[in-house]
This record gives sequence, C-alpha cells and structure tokens, in this order.
Amino acid sequence: MEFRTFVLLFISLLTALPGAAQVISIQDSEFKQALPGVLIYCSDPGLTVSTNSLGKADISAFAGKKTLMLQLLGFQSISISWEEIEQKNFQIELSPSPITLDIAVISASRWNQNSQEVAGKVRYLDPKLITLRNPSNTADWLGSSGEVFVQKSQLGGGSPMIRGFSSNRLLYSVDGVRMNTAIFRSGNLQNVISLDPFALKNTEVLFGPGSVMYGSDAIGGVMVFETLSPELENQKLKGNIITRLSSAYSEETFHGYFAYGKGKWSFLSSATFFNYGDLKMGTQNGQDSYLRDVIAIRENNSDIQINNPNPRVQVGSGYTQVNLMQKVKYEAKNHSTLEYGFHFSNSGNIPRYDRLIEKRDGNLRFARWDYGPQKWVMNNLKWNYRKQTRWFDQIRLIGAYQFFEESRIDRRFGNQTEFNRLEQVQAYSLNADLLKNFKGENFLSYGFEGVFNQVESRGQSLHISTGQVGKASARYPNSTWSSLALYGSYQHKLSEKWKFQTAYRYNFNAIKADFSNNLDFYPLPFTTSQNQFHSLTGNLGVIFYPEPSFSIGPFFSTGFRAPNVDDIGKIFDSEPGSVLVPNPNLSPEYAYNAEINLNKHFKNRIKIDLTGFYTWLDHAMVRRPFMLNGQSEIIYDGELSSVLAIQNAAFAEIFGIQAGLEIAITKRLLLTSKYNWQKGTEELDDATTSPSRHAAPAFGLTRLSYLTQRFKFELSSQYSAEVPFEKMPLEEKSKPAIYATDSEGNPYSPSWLIFNFSSSIQILPFLQVSAGIENISDQRYRSYSSGIVAPGRNFTLSLKGSF
Repeated sequence: MEFRTFVLLFISLLTALPGAAQVISIQDSEFKQALPGVLIYCSDPGLTVSTNSLGKADISAFAGKKTLMLQLLGFQSISISWEEIEQKNFQIELSPSPITLDIAVISASRWNQNSQEVAGKVRYLDPKLITLRNPSNTADWLGSSGEVFVQKSQLGGGSPMIRGFSSNRLLYSVDGVRMNTAIFRSGNLQNVISLDPFALKNTEVLFGPGSVMYGSDAIGGVMVFETLSPELENQKLKGNIITRLSSAYSEETFHGYFAYGKGKWSFLSSATFFNYGDLKMGTQNGQDSYLRDVIAIRENNSDIQINNPNPRVQVGSGYTQVNLMQKVKYEAKNHSTLEYGFHFSNSGNIPRYDRLIEKRDGNLRFARWDYGPQKWVMNNLKWNYRKQTRWFDQIRLIGAYQFFEESRIDRRFGNQTEFNRLEQVQAYSLNADLLKNFKGENFLSYGFEGVFNQVESRGQSLHISTGQVGKASARYPNSTWSSLALYGSYQHKLSEKWKFQTAYRYNFNAIKADFSNNLDFYPLPFTTSQNQFHSLTGNLGVIFYPEPSFSIGPFFSTGFRAPNVDDIGKIFDSEPGSVLVPNPNLSPEYAYNAEINLNKHFKNRIKIDLTGFYTWLDHAMVRRPFMLNGQSEIIYDGELSSVLAIQNAAFAEIFGIQAGLEIAITKRLLLTSKYNWQKGTEELDDATTSPSRHAAPAFGLTRLSYLTQRFKFELSSQYSAEVPFEKMPLEEKSKPAIYATDSEGNPYSPSWLIFNFSSSIQILPFLQVSAGIENISDQRYRSYSSGIVAPGRNFTLSLKGSF
C-alpha cells in the first residue's frame, strides 16, 4: 500500500514539473502521413506554433485553453479543446479539404488572430504554392491572388494596384518593419521585387486603409510579408535547392536554403540568384504597335537606329538580381526569444523599357534609360517576451536599420551627355507592440513606433566621348523625415453572434529639406524648408454572425499620408515635355473608407465572400501646373518642359466590389474565382473630373486546382476588361507609346484573357519537379498602364531538392 502511494506521488510530481513538454502529433487521416507546417493557435492573438517536419509540436503554452485551432492548406481546419486533445493522447488527424475557412492572419492587429474575427478584408497567400505557380518575382506572387492588379513599366518591376490606389499610397511591411521610405513616389514603384519570393513564410494583403496599425501611406492597403524563420526544435541540418528555367524570360534562377538548430540556438540561410534575358511577347491578336521595331545602338561614336531582327523580343528588358538572407534565433528562456535578421538585395542595371520605346518626330527619344542597381539592406533585431502581467501578456520589440540605394541613368538619343542621379536612404525604426488578453476572448493591442529617414541625393553628368565628368542636378534635396506614433486596438466579444473592434492612432511627422544642392541649376525661391504634421486616424468595425456559417462585417476606417521628400522636393522629368519641381507647402491627405464584408460557407463545400467599398480621398496630393519664379516652362536637361508640382489640389473617390467563390468539387479538387471591379474619379485643376489613374479596369482570375501531398495541378485563366479612350485617365492619354490605338487613332487599353497550366510532382521524398505553361494561347497583350508587353507563351521548369 505504501509502495503504491509512493508510485502515485512520484508520477504526480513528474507531471507537475515545470517545463515538461506536451507534444502533439498530427497526421493525414487518409494516408496516415505526418503533416508538417500545421499552424496551431487559439483565441489569444500572438500565441502560435507550427508542427515540424515530423508533424510534431510542443503545445505546453496552450495548456487548459478552451479552444485551439489547427490549420493547414488542403485540409479541413478543426477547433478542439485541450481536454479533447488529452483524451486523444495528443494524436490528431486532419481530413483533406481544399477550402480553408479559418486562417491565422497578422495584418489587422499586428498579432496572429483568426481571419474570421477580423472586420476588414484580408487575403492570405500560402507560400507552399510558390513552387507550383512559379512567379517571376514577388509582385507576380501578389498578382497570383487574383485580387491585386500589377503594373509593369519594365521587366524588372511590378507596382501593385489595390482598390484604386498604388505606389506611396500602399504600405509594405517586412517582418514587422515598415519598408516605405521618404522617397517612395507617387509614380509606379518597383521596391516589392527586392523581396525574394522563395524566402517568404507568409504573405497577407490588408485591403483598405491600414494607417491605424501601420502609419502614413497605408491608404489603399497594406502588404504584410513574413520571411522564413529558424525553428528552435530543428536539431539537424535541413534545406532545399531550387533551379528554375523559363522560355519567354530566358530565365535562369537558382535558390538555396539551409537551416540548423542546436540547443537554444537556431540558424537559417537563404540565397537566390535571378538572371532574366530580354522578354519575348506573344504572336496572337495584339497590335503591331506593341512590337519592338527599332532599337538604338552606338556606332562610330554616334547613335543610330536599326531594325530589330526579332520585333517580338523586347530588347533592353533583361536584368539580374541577387538576394541573401541570414537569421539567427536564441531562446533565452521558455518565455523569451531573440531573433536577428539580415536581408540583402541587389539588382544589376534595370532598363526602363517604357522610356526606351518613346519616340519623338519618328526617332527614339532615349538612347539609354536605366534604373541603376537597386539595393536594399535590412538589419533587424526582434525580442519577443511572453508572460502574464498587469499590463501585457506578450511584448515584442523590433529595432531595424535599412539602407536603400537607387539611381537613374539616362541619355537622350543623339546627345553626348549622360546623366546619373543617385539617391541613398538610411532608415532607422523602433516598434514596440504589446498584447493584453482579457476574459471572454477580448484583447487589447497597443504600441509605439518611431521612424527616422535620412536622404542624400546627388547628380552627375558624363560626356560619353571624352569621359569628362561634371555635376548635374539632383533628384531630391538632402533631407530628413521622421515619424512618431502611438496606437492601440481593442476587440470585444459582445456575444456568440456579435463582435466589436475599434482602433486609434496619433501620428506626428516632421520633414526638413535643404535645396542647396540644386541652386546652381534652378534658382529656387527658397533654400530650406521645415514642416510638421499631426494626424489622428481610427477605425470601427462590427462582425455579426446570423448563423455560424455566415458573417456580416460593416467596417469604417480612415487613413492618411504625410508629405514625404518625394512629394515636397522632387525635380524630375515626370513625362515627355513636363518636369516636376519642389513645393514645400504641402499638408497630409486623408482617406475615409466604408465597406461591408459578407462571408458565407456551406458545410465546408462552398465558400462565398463579397465586399463593397467606398473611399474618399481629401486634400489629395496630385500633379498640377505650377509657376517657378514666375515661369510656367523651364529648360530641363536641355529640353523645354512645362512646370508641374505636387499640390493639395483635389479630391478623389473610389468605389467598387470584390467577389470570391470557392467550390470543393471533391476533397482534392477546388474551383476558385476572384472578380474585382472598381471605379475611380479625381478632380482636375479646372474643377472637372477624370478617371483615376490607379483604378485598374475590372480584372479577375478563375482557377481549377487538384491538390494532394504528392501531386498538385492548376489550370487557371486571368482576365482584364478594356479601358476605352473616353474612360482613359487624362494623365494616361499623354502616353500613347504604351497603349494600343483605336479606330479613330486614340490610345486605349484592350481587354485580354489568358490561360495557364502549372503542375508539381513529388517524384521522390527528396525531389520535386514543377512544370507549367503560361499564356497557353500565346496572346500578345499589355496590361493596363504597363510599359512592357506581357510574356507570350512561356514554358517553365523547376527542380527542388530537399534534405
């Protein structure tokens, strides 16, 4: 009797010891195979773990929780209590289902939470499909969602358009760090291609204003990227190597990923090299004006035009890029982790194709127009601490330093002088995010953000025959831009059918600019400027569940964009015959947004989502005619140009719908369709209106997918509506070089429809082969507002070796 009592007491002591790991094992109900990458989370935002390569995860932190969510793409998400997990001896099975109803997203509150508990619209892109869809860069990865329209001025680019906004009215967040800098411009941006798609862990798009949690620029939406992170439980070397070829791009891509853990330390390394040749367009339909008929070459110290031997090849579009990433994680204690991340991206020269095809009086306007090497470096240190206190249950601090370098190299045809304008930005940031959970699935998220940018800009001229170097005008003044903010969001569960969300942010911005670097070229009426701005934004949302399978989410939000260095100080040839000049007398623009989100599913077989939105942009910063020292025209790089400046001179309104449909035909066969329609209007300087430049035509995607653990196949179609001349934005009408011509000789953007096929087969446990055909019918088309013609029929082949 005493022995039995001793044994029971000893067992009780063992189970009560702190730090005793409680490991869950998750497998496929059909094939009984371990499932790696299963995301496990609960109603407490920020508390998540994932199963390792053996389908196991330590879930001790969830002990006693009422409800845990288990989620993996291609399988039915389940909701299960801690007690039920214990009853199953921590052995769980997931059943195949292509529709995933509950997804953990971070973009709305900066912490992981169930997407069904977010009033606004959020789209999650699963990185496991990257090797299947083989996007050429991260912009194309966003475009594969069917809900983000991508504009391209050149092959080395990709400027997302979301709900009628683009460029510096959209915000990029990478590992919790703001990527937008003080020189993000209102024209098309290419910075998203600095991110390596092979190194992404999660990608989310938050539609509509996101300024409350992300600050200035988050007017049309926020793109949140999480890169791969070391796994503490991984105690051996693992990784993969990927090679990819594509015919239309003449592409050669190589990627390597390695991870290793030992004790409390874990390490991850990633490297990718992209090499793209000149892009080849299709043969069917598109106008002959799309062809690259002539090119510029230099012969006998002179510029001459010659016929392009193959007009379908867009000579002057190829480029190279290298991406490196290194991460180190240290688990200081069971409730504290430190993670250091290093990111490096550097391209070669990227020819700006839309400028290379511009003509004047029948001759090419430029002999050379390159974006110089686009460089991005980020060092960030993240500390995550989890412990229940009076003020927080979890705190996360992120300190980051980023370095950006970009340049523009151009020379007009027949001119001996080449201009090179270089910009460098050093960006420092500090984020503190705190999370406090309350009873009843209520929580408070709040934090602080500080950002400081230092901008240096200079110009140089080069006589290409003599080699003589001189000084040229700079694109920007030497400047500083800073931002300080306090923000918070609160979510309250009113009942089983009602949830309430609200958030607020106070932001202070300051900008200082010194224009003395350009006084030798432009006698500006000022040498310095200094501005300060205060902004207050907020949002309010409700989620109503008439029944568990149906949710209605009205959502109201505001956003703002404070003037940056690009707005107040740029001097640049914005379009043929026009030049932008500085205007320091700017103030923030504000967006007011209302939307309603409807989500309905039918027994995990059919899922429908529908969003209607309306956004009003007040005090919009737009290009307008301007007087510089009493002159409406000045000489810029030897050419008489009309003077323009960014001014708070207009309003804009955008409204539209986003619709989605998913039908699980079988457990493995899924039909998905996305449709987006938006209409934008902006005020002109004469009080009339014009269609908004960044409101893309109606577009969408329909995809039939067959997904198993070993085989993955997708047949998809992508499409875009026509923009006739009478509905073309006024600004776009002045760019005939990139548009088709209608029967009356006016520029317009034709509709287009393409079909794609992609496949992925796990031949061996360590070898995966992916192959596909894009634009199967070889259509010759150019997406709205894009300078480069889209690829024709494109064969892709990729090999992935894992160990």
